[in-house]
Amino acid sequence: MQTTQTTHLLSVRRIVITGILAAIAILLGVTRLGFIPVPNLSGNMTIMHVPAIIGGVMEGPVVGLLVGGIFGLFSFLQATSPLFKDPLVSILPRLFIGVTAYYTYASLKGRSEYWALILAGVVGTLTNTVLVLGMAIIRGYLTLPAVVPIIPQAIAELVGAAIITVAVVTAWKRIETGSGGSSV
Repeated sequence: MQTTQTTHLLSVRRIVITGILAAIAILLGVTRLGFIPVPNLSGNMTIMHVPAIIGGVMEGPVVGLLVGGIFGLFSFLQATSPLFKDPLVSILPRLFIGVTAYYTYASLKGRSEYWALILAGVVGTLTNTVLVLGMAIIRGYLTLPAVVPIIPQAIAELVGAAIITVAVVTAWKRIETGSGGSSV
């Protein structure tokens, strides 16, 4: 029989973790720690989407969706360019980051926890990049040729998200289980 905590979509634990991860995403944005300067058209690569990935992996698709939505809302409210002042670009794509990360992780964790975490970070990041840029193209803010110079940044974001996801989730699981050994 399942416990009450696992049968509810939003248990107290999930609400608290959603709040913590959303606060981390907002902190990364407000302090600009979530923006790493890079010498390309965008000027910055971001790690602000990583809390949504971690939320999805650790607590499921609903938490991933909520943290991604808060990240998107923050992006919308802080926007200085017309591109991100459009909620279809700044909010809608971010809803899917933690959801795709969760399903990637859930489908692969039985084979290899380590690779499941890496690929969840990669898929969550690709979800953010492809959907945001795709919506920007559909909405007429960018053209496909304008997106090409962003590819090296996207690759760096994939690598960064994979590393952070593995490190944070592994540490989190060790804390929860009280084990000193590797859980991956």
